[in-house]
Amino acid sequence: MSVREWPAMGLVGLVLGLGGCGTVYPPLAEPGSGIDAPYAYLVGPGDMLNIVVWRNPELSMSVPVRPDGKITTRLVEDLPASGKTATELARDIEKVLARYVQSPVVTVIVTSFGGPYSQQVRVIGEAAKPQALAYRENMTLLDVMIAVGGITDFADGNKASILRTGGGKTQQFGVRLIDLVRRGDLSANVAIRPGDVLIIPQSFF
Repeated sequence: MSVREWPAMGLVGLVLGLGGCGTVYPPLAEPGSGIDAPYAYLVGPGDMLNIVVWRNPELSMSVPVRPDGKITTRLVEDLPASGKTATELARDIEKVLARYVQSPVVTVIVTSFGGPYSQQVRVIGEAAKPQALAYRENMTLLDVMIAVGGITDFADGNKASILRTGGGKTQQFGVRLIDLVRRGDLSANVAIRPGDVLIIPQSFF
């Protein structure tokens, strides 16, 4: 799901509500909280793929993953790609090519990364450049801040929070962006998970 696909009023309410007087803020995220399992990159819409078919250069090509999550190559039409690892996609292509080529061997190399929407990290509110980011293994809050250019002068950075969905529930954790970005307090740096939403509220004077 992209930033635009979030319910607009719900996100606006969260951003504004975090900056209001008398708000009960969520508990701070622990510095060591992070990924519980090894991370595997999944292909997503907008990724560029280099598909190599061994001993069949005429079938090898670079293709984009379409917005619908599918790819089309020579002899392979409308093959779902989004949400699969490069290896899983290579095996799927081999199955289709086996109708036309004897024992095809396919390698898929991701050359441009975005990932599926469900794994992108979204930053909204008073960031210098609010955007959706492709998740990277061992990504931290500091990495996210560097990517979005930090926070604006109007941000209530120490009242920012992370929304994290997993196991059928959504949790909210407070983070201290001013301490991290402007004071260099690395104890405020926390691990980021795929699909996290960082909400940076505006400061009310």
